[in-house]
Amino acid sequence: MKKTIASIAAFFLPLAAKAQDLGGSLLKTTAEKNAGYKDTSIDVIIGTVITALLAILGVIFLVLIVYAGYIWMIARGDEAKVEKSKNTIINSTIGLIIVLGAYAITHYILAAVLTTTIK
Repeated sequence: MKKTIASIAAFFLPLAAKAQDLGGSLLKTTAEKNAGYKDTSIDVIIGTVITALLAILGVIFLVLIVYAGYIWMIARGDEAKVEKSKNTIINSTIGLIIVLGAYAITHYILAAVLTTTIK
């Protein structure tokens, strides 16, 4: 009985794993559906990188704000630590505003140039 089950499993296991597809189309289909792999142009790749960098900058901003709040809470009236945390909050907020402003200006200019060029 064990040999029969083992031989049936040995016969159907390649079918379950789609091992009979030697053309590579299954690999490409799986990569496109599951891993998000697609043949993309350079502008899409650059946009994805910029989006990822902005997300990382958002996380860095959040970490700086939490750090400054922690320093402020444990200052216990020490004016130097309070001033340090205030400066960290102000500087990180100014940095975030500069980065987002630069992104907004660049996005606006490129959108205006591309719509003018396409017409």
